[in-house]
Amino acid sequence: MAIQKNGIIVLGAVFVDIKGFPEGAYIPDGRNAGKVKYVHGGVSRNVVEDIANIELRPTFLGIVDDSALGEDVLRKLERHKVNVSYMQRIPNGMGTWLAVFDQNGDVAGSISQRPNLDSLLTLLEEKGDEIFSEADSVVIEVDMDKDIVKKVIQLCEKYEKKLYGVVSNMSIALERRDFLQRFDCFICNQQEAGMFFSADYSNKVPEEMQQILSERLQVANIPSMVITMGGDGSVYADMHGNRGFCPAKKVDVRDTTGAGDSFCAGVVSGLTYGKTLAESVEIGTRLAASVITSSENVCPRFLPAELGIEA
Repeated sequence: MAIQKNGIIVLGAVFVDIKGFPEGAYIPDGRNAGKVKYVHGGVSRNVVEDIANIELRPTFLGIVDDSALGEDVLRKLERHKVNVSYMQRIPNGMGTWLAVFDQNGDVAGSISQRPNLDSLLTLLEEKGDEIFSEADSVVIEVDMDKDIVKKVIQLCEKYEKKLYGVVSNMSIALERRDFLQRFDCFICNQQEAGMFFSADYSNKVPEEMQQILSERLQVANIPSMVITMGGDGSVYADMHGNRGFCPAKKVDVRDTTGAGDSFCAGVVSGLTYGKTLAESVEIGTRLAASVITSSENVCPRFLPAELGIEA
């Protein structure tokens, strides 16, 4: 089955998120009564559903368990108009993310178990030309297997497709650092940026981060990058010295899970369909704000025109 045209391709892992919420103030070394929820998750799975929720009909290249739970993940994505025709079904194909939140909706601690994504390389070798030739752009978790990242870069360059990078584990992504010169944009948070550039940015304000990022990108020859800074907003820059800042939306926070993924989805969607980096970051900021006001991992439905996108 040929891929639908005009779609953003998203590659990465599917996770099951197990999320615990305390009834009152969270006590780190105590027993906390509360609620536990099981949610479909994973950075790329969230990103592709967010893109679908702004009616852009993306395609997901990932793996699910050959189980009822895996089938449930696929059916939900299909309901949200994600093309899952290339999805793989294998035993233990999904990862797990266990997280506990405090009373402010912030993650107090987490542990993740990553799945094996080796079968994606076989898919790319067998059907990569068919998939990428009709894509509008490509999004990949940079911390995936090195051979998968290399193959994706090759296919994007062969078919002249824009390539965007997101991250779920920066420790692993650092091993792919040299690849980012061939990405059109890389998106991460402030802590991850510190790991990426081997520096402590925890106390930096947006104006400082703009300058630091601009200087670092020119030296590293990385085309462009966006750094999220939580409630302080986000900064962006490119290797040509252009830079800027976008403040966060003021909303009531319920659960911050998925906010970064929806932000990435907004930025990527904007850049794919002709928006500037500044305009795309504004779209991402709006989607992130819509996520943190609910306990869902993804944004609600938007029409592209509401975000100024013409796909």
